[in-house]
Amino acid sequence: MAVVEELLRSEADGAISFGNHKLTKKAKVEDYEHAGDLLKVKTYGEITKLEKNGMFLYESVPGTSVLHFVEKEDGVEFVVEGDKDAQITIGLTDDTEYEVIVGGKNTGIMKTGLGGKLSLSVELETTGEVPVKVVKS
Repeated sequence: MAVVEELLRSEADGAISFGNHKLTKKAKVEDYEHAGDLLKVKTYGEITKLEKNGMFLYESVPGTSVLHFVEKEDGVEFVVEGDKDAQITIGLTDDTEYEVIVGGKNTGIMKTGLGGKLSLSVELETTGEVPVKVVKS
């Protein structure tokens, strides 16, 4: 497994990678410029949180490492790594239905509320790494 040593980085394909679930002390990167946006990440073993332009985008409990996180017009896609199963919350469009695919398996349709947040669980303890795709249905 590959943690993100620099906590937040831009990838050549336009994606970002962030978080380090192996840290024992809280660490953060603020005012990171990516594609015209300002990103902020806070991460360690207990929580990983990402904000874009001051708005909530991603949170996991416990902390995770996220690789190739891509926001698209119709959702998000990323690979999540961790030592323990995690609860992930993603900031999306308010009051919208999304198809959630975790580890290549369709887990069904989920709807965001007025805050636009969608929560899902990923089993990482036995696999270590899981691809996640959330697409408007």
